[in-house]
Amino acid sequence: MDIVLGIVIAYLLGSLSTAIVVSKLLRLPDPRQTGSGNPGATNVLRYGGKKAAIITLIGDVGKGWLPVFIAAQLGIFPTWALGLIGLAAFLGHVFPVYYGFRGGKGVATALGVLLALNPLVGGLTLLTWLVVAAIWRYSSLSALVAAALAPVYFVFLEPDFWVALIVAAMAVVLFIRHDSNIRRLMRGEEGKIGYKKDEAEAEEPPRD
Repeated sequence: MDIVLGIVIAYLLGSLSTAIVVSKLLRLPDPRQTGSGNPGATNVLRYGGKKAAIITLIGDVGKGWLPVFIAAQLGIFPTWALGLIGLAAFLGHVFPVYYGFRGGKGVATALGVLLALNPLVGGLTLLTWLVVAAIWRYSSLSALVAAALAPVYFVFLEPDFWVALIVAAMAVVLFIRHDSNIRRLMRGEEGKIGYKKDEAEAEEPPRD
């Protein structure tokens, strides 16, 4: 029962959209109707600036990290249950009950989950994102490479089959959520980090 309650709370917390809340508080355009249509930090950055994007990023990472961290501190959950709690928070962001199950792509929330499950794995995943972003300047490509390598990092650094499987499941969802980005990358049409507002308006809306 404790595990089920933990999963439900994590999902409800994950369902809170930081991007939407921040945009309303700062009187910015609704991220679901602006730019890429994705309620995430990258899209907020394009229209709301760095301050709004940083707040959004911290919120999205935090709602993935917090439920797993608290559950771990309670000491009543096995490792696989912590993984499920993290997965629930991640799925809450991607399929939020408060917004008709139409959410973001989950990159920052997944990172928060990883940081709580294993700070070293989370750190390596973040480093992977930063390196790819620094070289190629594509947020989506950085997320895809980091997501693909995260389960690998878990296998080598914390050989827990079930947790690695859960992390792999998050990676699969991330790839599915980035289907339009993958198509644009293949066509050479994906916008780079920091590209202008008018370019954002030309993006293909996400399928969610």
